[in-house]
This record gives sequence, structure tokens and C-alpha cells, in this order.
Amino acid sequence: MFRRSKTQDPAPSAPEPVSPPSRLAPRSPSEAIKPTAPPPPPEKPVRERGGLLSAVSGFLTLFVILGLGAILGLVVLERQTNEAGPLAADKVVVVPRSSVGEMADLLKREGVIAHPMLFELTARFGRKAALKAGEYNFKAHASIDDVLDVLVQGRPVQHAITFPEGLTSEQIVARLNDNDILTGDINETPPEGSLLPDTYKFERGDSRQKILNLMRTKQREVLNQIWARRSPDVPVRTPQEMVTLASIVEKETGRADERPRVAGVFVNRLQKRMKLQSDPTIVYGLVGGRGTLGRGILRSEIDRVTPYNTYAIEGLPPGPIANPGRAALEAVANPSRTKELFFVADGTGGHVFAETLEAHNRNVARWRQVEKAKAAADPGSAVGVDKVEPPPQTDPSALPSRTSLPGAPLAYDGGDANPGTRSRAFDASEGTARDPLRNKTYDLNSPKTVPVLRNP
Repeated sequence: MFRRSKTQDPAPSAPEPVSPPSRLAPRSPSEAIKPTAPPPPPEKPVRERGGLLSAVSGFLTLFVILGLGAILGLVVLERQTNEAGPLAADKVVVVPRSSVGEMADLLKREGVIAHPMLFELTARFGRKAALKAGEYNFKAHASIDDVLDVLVQGRPVQHAITFPEGLTSEQIVARLNDNDILTGDINETPPEGSLLPDTYKFERGDSRQKILNLMRTKQREVLNQIWARRSPDVPVRTPQEMVTLASIVEKETGRADERPRVAGVFVNRLQKRMKLQSDPTIVYGLVGGRGTLGRGILRSEIDRVTPYNTYAIEGLPPGPIANPGRAALEAVANPSRTKELFFVADGTGGHVFAETLEAHNRNVARWRQVEKAKAAADPGSAVGVDKVEPPPQTDPSALPSRTSLPGAPLAYDGGDANPGTRSRAFDASEGTARDPLRNKTYDLNSPKTVPVLRNP
């Protein structure tokens, strides 16, 4: 075996330094110039996000998502609230004062809407104005948006009540009390002639006193206007006297075209200091605000002195006997210029006029023929509110046939086959819609239409 010599190897000599190759020195093909890659950029230190920044970023992201979802939801809701509703035909519904949820349930039960939850959401979050209670008319197929418009704008159903001209204040109050849509009690019956007959609109739940107050306000307005343009020749000194005379004209004729002429007759009689002799004043003196006797006038009642009986007193009565309308007030303020002093019913709802008593008596005779002919053709017509039933025995105080004219004869007609019977008497309805001879073909101005009576 060989043994290594104990003599140590000499230390390796340091390598000789190699000088860098000269740029000018030729290089071998293997040593051709190669492009050197740029050094990589230094890595940026990763910064960890703080908790606040992360929360804000997440909140903004969530907000955007929710906003987009809300917009989409609003579009869908808007489309649904404008869809046609289930109501097949127009319907009136009374919506009481209640919560939005209760209103929604009511409208669902009434078939106005199909989705009460959608209605409630839209009402709470899509409407700034409150919903109003009332009686509303919902149109057929009204959408939820349409229904909400009705409830927000609050245009309830308008009802109407009509008061014909010539009613007394007591009769007007009775008509108001009979209306079950109005509410409340009437404090007191207004003075006669203080109300303006007309048609008045109201809403369900309005008070009866409110209608009366409105009628009084309208009457004052109309009276002031008409009084300001009255004729200076009219012998009335105050607006109240004009109302009184207008109420008599109103009760004497139901035809608008006759009112100025009837007013002219009464004006002529006042100027000649003649008694007015108006039958409606007798009735009012007997029954007051009731306005009707329900039978004919008796001779004893003609002679009975009351403050209103213009057969017994001179001039105007102390106050109106009814509530005249605008046309009657206008007629008295500017009556027809005529010399006529008398008038009598003509069988057509109007009257025939005369300047002299002689001509007037001829008209009265013809009118009695009309009444007799009607009674002969229809014996049952003698019974009713505006007629008088034959009494069980002869009543010598009965007035047989009042004619609603100043100066009418008061005696029995000798041509009566039954002197114990009484024909129809005037009962504050002649010339009105209640007159049973209204709109007939009789006309005293044309003798051909007057029936001829033959003695039995």
C-alpha cells in the first residue's frame, strides 16, 4: 500500500488575475455580444388596508346594490299601481275616517282594489298627502293610483236637494228632516220668506242647519240685487214688503210667464186701494206654516178675520205667506204694465185676465163649466187632498168653487144638480204641479174648448 508522504502538499497558488478583455480585442463567435435584460423593478411593499377604509368601501358597494334594487322595485311597483283594477262598473263607496290599513281592507271588500298591501305601501311611502274620508265614486277598472288620487284630492259625491218655490219655512224644514243623508238637528224654523228656494248641493254628512244657513245667505244676496233695480212705480216701501207681495204672487200661479202679469194685477189693486182678495192668504191665516188645508175653503173662513186674510184686511199682510223664488221677486220688482184687476184659472195651469168685473164674471162662469164637466166625467175626482168630499148633510157655509182670483163670486152655482155637494175648492195648489186641472186642454180664452153643460 502506498502511504501518503507526511510531507504536505504545497499550498495552491492564487489564481492570476484576469484582465478584462479589451473591447477592441477580437472575440470568437461564441463570445458574440448578447443583450442584457434590465433588472426587475423593486417590489412595492404590500400595505394592509385599515378597518375604516374597508368598511366604507363595503358600505358604498352595498349602497349601490341596494339603490339599483330599489330603482328596479319602484319600476315594478309603479307598473303594478297603474294596472287596471278589478272593479267592473262605477261604484260609490263611503270611506270612513280610519287608518290606511283599514281603508285598504274596506276597498278590497268592496271590490275596488285587489292588492291591499300594495295599496297601503303606495299610500304610506308614495304619497305625501293624507287620505281623506268621504263618499267617493270610483270609476270602473280604476287602478290603485287612480283610487289614491280620488282619496287624496278629496272630491266626494255631490248630492242635491230641491226646494220648489212657494214652500213655507216649516215645509222646507220638514223636507230637510226627511233627508237621511244630511245630519244634525235644526235649531229653529227660519222666518217665513227668509229662504231662497233652489237646488242645493251637499256632501254626505253635511248638516241640515248648514243648508238652511246657505238658503238664508242666498236669499239676502238675491233680494239685495233685485231691490236695487226695482221699478220706482211699485208700491212697496221695504225689501220685506217686496218679499211679502212676491210670496202671494208665487202662490197664485205656477207659470213663470204669468208671474209679472199677476204681479201687475196686485200692484194695480194696491194703487187703487182695493183689497187683494188672494185665496192663499186665507189658507195661511188659518194654518200658518203648514201651507195647506187639505180641503176646500169654507165661506165662514172667507169672512174670518186674520192678520193674513186679504179679504178682510186692506193692503199687504204683515209678512210673507211662503218663500218666493227669484222669478217671483223679479216679477214684483218689475211687474207688467197692465190695467187688469182680475184673473181666474183657465184650465191649462194658467189664468185668464180681465180689466172689468163684468168680463171677469164671464170668465168665472166659464171656469165653473170646466169644473162641472170634469166632475161629471170623473166623479171620483171630487175626492182628494185638493178636493172636497160631499158632506153627510147640507152645509150652508160651504164655498162651492173658489177660483183663486180677486173679487170672485162666493155664492153657490144654481146649476148644481146636487146642491148639497161642494165642488173642488182652492187649496193653495192651483196652478202648481198639484193642480189636478193643470196641463188640460181647457182654455177660457177660446170658447170652443169650454165644455157645454146641458140641464138634466
